[in-house]
This record gives sequence, C-alpha cells and structure tokens, in this order.
Amino acid sequence: MSKSKGDCLQPGRGVTAIYLLPSLLVYLLVFILPVVLIIIMSFFKFSSIKSFTFVGLANYKNLLSDPNVFLALKNNIFLVLVCLVGQLGIAFLLACMLNSKRVKGGGVYRTIIYFPVTLSAVVIGYVWQFIYDYNYGLITYFMNAVGYGDAVTPLLAQVDYVMWYVCIPMIWQYVGFHLVIMLSAMTAIDKEILEVSEIDGCNSIQKARYIIMPLIKPTLIICVFLCISANMKAFDHIMTLTNGGPGYASNVLALYAYNVSFQQFNMGYGSAVSVFILVVTAVLFVISRVPAMVSRRREQHGKN
Repeated sequence: MSKSKGDCLQPGRGVTAIYLLPSLLVYLLVFILPVVLIIIMSFFKFSSIKSFTFVGLANYKNLLSDPNVFLALKNNIFLVLVCLVGQLGIAFLLACMLNSKRVKGGGVYRTIIYFPVTLSAVVIGYVWQFIYDYNYGLITYFMNAVGYGDAVTPLLAQVDYVMWYVCIPMIWQYVGFHLVIMLSAMTAIDKEILEVSEIDGCNSIQKARYIIMPLIKPTLIICVFLCISANMKAFDHIMTLTNGGPGYASNVLALYAYNVSFQQFNMGYGSAVSVFILVVTAVLFVISRVPAMVSRRREQHGKN
C-alpha cells in the first residue's frame, strides 16, 4: 500500500526520539542526577571528596531529633500559608479587575505589576532591607517626616514578627507572576458566559466566586503547586534580609541545609535536610489536592 503525502511528511518515531534526546539528556543531568546524588549523599558522613563514611540512616535520625529543623519547617509552613493567601489571593483579585471591561489600559497595569518578577530575588531582598533599615530606611524616613520617629523599631530584629516582614517582599515580587497566569486563563473564558451572569443579576463577587473560579480551577491548582514549591525552597530573600535571624527566628529549611553543608561542612546531613524538603513538599502537594478529590467524589456520587 502506498503512503499518502501526509504520511510522508510526518516524522517517524526514530526521528522524534532523536529530536527529544538532547532535551532529555539535559533534564537528566540538570534535574534528575543531582536529586539522585543528594539522596545517596544523605546516607554518608560527607565533608569532602576524600572524607566520607557510610552511616546509613544516622543523618535522618539526627534530623528527626534536631529542634532547628522543626523550627525551620514551621517557618516554611508559615511562608506557604501566608503566600498562598497573599500571592494567589491578591493575584486573583487583580486578575478579575484587569479582566473587567471597566478597566482601561490593562496592559500597562499588567506590565507594572509583573515588573518585580523580572528582578533577582537577591536584589529584592536588599531593596527591602533598605526599606526596613532602622537607621536609614524608607519607613524610618517617612515616620520621622510625619513626626512619629520615636515609634520606629528595628523591624527585622523582632522575633515574633520577623516572618511577617519576610513575607511582604515575597508576596510583592510574585503577585505579578500568578496574575499573568490567572489572567491568561480568564481571557479564555467565553464572554457570553460572563454576560449572561451579569444579565441574571450576579454582582462582581458572585461572578468571581461561582463563575470565574470554577472555570479556571485547573489554572488555580497549578498556581497552588507553584506557590508551595517556591516557598518550600525559599532561600534568597531570607538570606539577604535576615540570614535566618534574629537567632533562628526566620530560619528556613533551604537556608539551614546551606549552613549545615557549606558553613559546618556536614554535607551528608545537609543532603538529608534537602531530601526532607523534597518529602515535605510532596506531602503538601498531596494535601492540597485533597479538597479537589473530595469534591470530585461528591460529584460522582451525586450523578449516581
């Protein structure tokens, strides 16, 4: 049987595999191989290439009895929860506003809001360190200008509130990232659906809650995953803002793994902390999917 012209133009499986092979090799070398090496290193007492001893699960036993690990984990969970509400909540509200016909020049606003995403996290950290600075910061300058200079306190030295001050620049930087993702999903919604909801008397809140949110649910789930992943491996902002201080008040798992590995030269234990980050992140992913799974089962039972 002779092949059609369309079949001749389609590449064979071998050609497709050849094209995919370079990307696959890069992925294996850059992502998979380091993860495998870190898992292997976590079973060793490892300080240098010439000094490593197999210790089995000793690093993980030490990890489970290390109070600094659980303090850092608590801070990571705090970051995840606050940024889920702050980043995704603000991004969703702004996306609904920019998707409205009443807002003119949405592209300009979108560019302005997205601009912090293009900056390095280290730059953001130093900028906000200057804003928070007790002696020369912008907050201090403003408070002195309005006559309340005596009320100024060293914000980043407050043990009970330092994590809140760390969250603010992280929310400010990444709101634009989630805004662009959500807005792209909202623009794909059929305009007739939104117009019909307005004719039926839905206000803006009802339209966002009962129309827009269910229609962009897959996009929201992706944003949740990205937010959890980013905040579980948070490092740059905290390193430049507080370096985990005061004391260990703002320490997080990635920063703790870095300090253990490269300050104390205990790379085996640092690798175990890194594996712990991976496991906790995976658990949070599963937990975040539970509401959607429950909702889906209820819908299936309702149909039956």
